[in-house]
Amino acid sequence: MSLMESRSISLLERSLDASSLRQKVLSNNIANIDTPNFKRSDVSFQEALQDAMSGDTLAGRTTDARHMQIGSSKLEDVRPSVFKEDTTTLRLDGNNVDVDVEMTNLAENQILYNAMTQQINAKFGLLKYAINEGKR
Repeated sequence: MSLMESRSISLLERSLDASSLRQKVLSNNIANIDTPNFKRSDVSFQEALQDAMSGDTLAGRTTDARHMQIGSSKLEDVRPSVFKEDTTTLRLDGNNVDVDVEMTNLAENQILYNAMTQQINAKFGLLKYAINEGKR
């Protein structure tokens, strides 16, 4: 495993991808606020991530493709999924988008995205520092 493939960087990368997808989904909800019978969608990622992290153990190292993986981390399998909330209706036209909820979700998602971006920048900053100190 190289420094660029560390677990924390991989986790941050997957989280940034999920946050980016959620931004698109929430924007689509807002764009369709006046579309009759439109049902809002959202992205599920945190639950899958927590499940993968809770069962996490030290992974065994395999030296042959025929070896069974011991204590494999399920982080590689964690993917965001889009789901449609079609059990509710807020208006007579069948639409269930609440602009206040969507704007709040967008703001929350943007804060999360910015925090993860700062974290990954800090990780790369540490790598850059380590590389530059090694050249002295």
